[in-house]
Amino acid sequence: MKLGEGIHLTYCSNIHPGESWAEVRANLGRYVPAVRDRLMTGGEFGIGLRLSARAAQELAAPGALEELRQFLARERLYIFTFNGFPYGTFHGTRVKDEVYLPDWRDPQRLRYTNLLADLLAALLPAGPPGEPALEGSVSTAPGAYKAALTGPQDVATMVEHLLQHVAHLVALRQRSGRSIALALEPEPDCFLETIDETVAFFTRDLHGPAAVRRLMALTGLGPAEAAEALRHHLGLCLDLCHAAVEYEQPADCLRRLHDAGIRVHKMQISAGLQLPTLTPEALESLKRFDDPVYLHQVVERGPAGLVRYPDLPQAFAALDGHAAQREWRVHFHVPIFLDRLPPFASTQAFVREMLALQRAHPVSTHLEVETYTWGVLPEPLRSGTVDEAVARELAWALKELQP
Repeated sequence: MKLGEGIHLTYCSNIHPGESWAEVRANLGRYVPAVRDRLMTGGEFGIGLRLSARAAQELAAPGALEELRQFLARERLYIFTFNGFPYGTFHGTRVKDEVYLPDWRDPQRLRYTNLLADLLAALLPAGPPGEPALEGSVSTAPGAYKAALTGPQDVATMVEHLLQHVAHLVALRQRSGRSIALALEPEPDCFLETIDETVAFFTRDLHGPAAVRRLMALTGLGPAEAAEALRHHLGLCLDLCHAAVEYEQPADCLRRLHDAGIRVHKMQISAGLQLPTLTPEALESLKRFDDPVYLHQVVERGPAGLVRYPDLPQAFAALDGHAAQREWRVHFHVPIFLDRLPPFASTQAFVREMLALQRAHPVSTHLEVETYTWGVLPEPLRSGTVDEAVARELAWALKELQP
């Protein structure tokens, strides 16, 4: 949906299981018009499309791409952002830490992301004459899973592949006139986890003098043009669940990103679980959220400061007799329209504060609701159909974004 001032709101299609293009295309036809019609009586509805590597390769076939364009035109839809984080299977089987693979150390990740950028450039709508062209964004993994890294050479390899991707985006912009940005998505227990780590990495490795020189060599750009291209094409996907789980402070978080010159190319509107007090009732109920599919990282705040656990089993195993003195925040995406999930709270208050900041001074032009865990939510939280739930989430976000 177009909210004015060049701002677009959608939801991420990773809520719909599907790894082949045929499955993704069927989901688009089944769910997206239904969500659109629950929210709008006219105008165009934007799509945040998740494509696996397999689906991207299948969509690249000329017939498939043209058929998608016709579908979009017929249904008053447009695509402006891709979720390029999960490379392979994302539903119905164990994902856990494999969701980051191949990570940015692997040239497969680079090839996949280059293809996504090409596809998005081919699908971006031209827009009305006289208005600025719509830019596209592709969100991606936060470098790698932190425990998988072995040393500085791994970081250097990730940087090289990211710079090669920026060179691809520069060439794509020169060739097509379409501008695509890559948005790295910090996540608990990953190489990019906190805003401090993100600012340090961008400042040192992605926006610094060595990165500028390397991009000059890859593209033939001059120093000023290369520095501008790095800041234009390489930025952040700010997932609000992830940031809240890390106990970031909304205004401070945005200030530090702004001061470092890091663009927020996409804001993912999402909420996590919050246990303000680790009562026996809350801990027992939390066990229902320990599913075998996704990682649910836990960040604990207590007398020892912040303590991090890679998943719920490790957090449960570390409990002792002082549980009542601690708070847990859990990486489990829950519906954003719920502030209470008895006996828990959610991090909805963080979402409200961030959307108030977005409303006052736009942080990002790409806003995407992302609650992909619908299939593994405990049954009491899954009432209604998926399109009803998505529409309710978008309606809640719209209300929060209104002046």
